[in-house]
Amino acid sequence: MKKILLTLAAVAGLTLASQAQEFGFKKSDVIVEGNLSANTSNDKTNQTKTNSFNFNPSVGYFVSDKIAVGLDVNVGNEKATKNVDQSNESYVKNNQFGIGAFGRYYFLELGSRFKTYAQLGAGYAQEDGKINNGTTTSDIAKTKGFGANAGLGINYFVTPKIAINFGLTDLLSFRTSKVDVDGAKSSNEFNANINSFNNFFDTAKFGLTFKF
Repeated sequence: MKKILLTLAAVAGLTLASQAQEFGFKKSDVIVEGNLSANTSNDKTNQTKTNSFNFNPSVGYFVSDKIAVGLDVNVGNEKATKNVDQSNESYVKNNQFGIGAFGRYYFLELGSRFKTYAQLGAGYAQEDGKINNGTTTSDIAKTKGFGANAGLGINYFVTPKIAINFGLTDLLSFRTSKVDVDGAKSSNEFNANINSFNNFFDTAKFGLTFKF
């Protein structure tokens, strides 16, 4: 009888501890997020090798229980090499850097652990690189641009302090860019991906969210 009472007490204690955990955000919370990707492909038939890397950290501050504002950075590079291990090996290398700001509004809770948000973002980006034709290396002219986007996302809390972040498709996006050379004209691009409601996870970005 004593063992049964102790077991019931332990179960009750764990239940209360679980119920006491709060999953979500409140005013003055700070979040740190990040997306990291690295890819390598080696096509031996065509003697082509490609390496790419991208890192996108961000930090946000909750000005209310449902609204956060923050900054993000994007750093990436890609190198495509042809005629790998041959005497006439050549490559194209691109480097990207961007910095921006965002505003996020949490509008829906799907249970205690799922928090859904809408996000607006805007930022500056630049890209440059190098081309090697097998004998000489030349610089790729720098391209500078500005962009804005609106999208959706979900946080799933694994613990009260750590969540998995699903950054879903950008519903609307705009980008303008211009090569940094005399006489260059700007290029503008606008996208409306409303039909992506049917395929959210085709364009999802996965990362971790840490709450402080």
